Amino acid sequence: MGTTYSVKVAAPPAGVDSNAVRVTIDEVLARIDLEMSGYRDDSTVSRFNASASTDWFEVSEDMVKVVGEALQVSELSHGALDITVAPLVNLWGMGPAGERAELPSDAEIEQALSRTGYRKLQVRTSPAALRKEIPELTIDLNAVAPGYAVDLLASRFAAMGIQNFMIDIGGEVRARGRNGKDQVWRIAVERPVDAEEAPYAIVRLDDLSVTTSGEYRHYIVRDGHRYSHTIDPRTGRPVEHDLAAVVVATGTALQADAWATALNVLGSEAGYALARERDMAAMFIVSADGELRNEMTEPFRKIVMTE
Repeated sequence: MGTTYSVKVAAPPAGVDSNAVRVTIDEVLARIDLEMSGYRDDSTVSRFNASASTDWFEVSEDMVKVVGEALQVSELSHGALDITVAPLVNLWGMGPAGERAELPSDAEIEQALSRTGYRKLQVRTSPAALRKEIPELTIDLNAVAPGYAVDLLASRFAAMGIQNFMIDIGGEVRARGRNGKDQVWRIAVERPVDAEEAPYAIVRLDDLSVTTSGEYRHYIVRDGHRYSHTIDPRTGRPVEHDLAAVVVATGTALQADAWATALNVLGSEAGYALARERDMAAMFIVSADGELRNEMTEPFRKIVMTE
């Protein structure tokens, strides 16, 4: 999936050694990579994107779960999350092909918008399949597949009797139980500043997932103007707001991943209002006049370390 991972297990049960853990990790990652990675031509998602058919396309139950969850968040966030947004990302020079010499024209943006739209994608659970309403529609799961891989791995660990673990795949983190010091897992939230890697906050996770979505290292500069790498699927243009990063904690890494992206697109005001409305644990870090300030929902306050 074009990213890295880190897994820590504390006090494993009898009969479970490091080799058994590694075999399980490799199996889960290979399975998700083959189905959902946009970095390999033989993956299921790449084959779906290459198909010009508007008939039902058979996929795995895993992919149906991931796409279904993404579509639900798309609806609840009024389109702020959209897994069909790749043509717009590429148009702005923020995709795999790299930067463009010139910014896209209004006509190019409108043309790309016509090839996107999560409502042009349908999901069927039995038998598991996807269907596109227009031949040009493509999906990109690279932002949510790592989160699902985390959840799948956590489920496999639980089945093995492993109760104390921390899984981090591409920054999507899930932790349960205690660490090697018999403490609740403590996860650092990175300070959203280009040149600084010091923690901005520390959160305690016990059977929770946390994900950060931010702009502080992902942007391009044209004619002195900074353009975010995050594209608003509703406008076809980079987001324009003062939100440096949003941190979301939920029960699953897939949900945290999807909602962090959606809230980042919405910005600090609309995003915060929606997070409060849904009683979601979220922190919004805003950059203004060279200073960082944050606003967090009440559920998020409960997991932040104050000392």
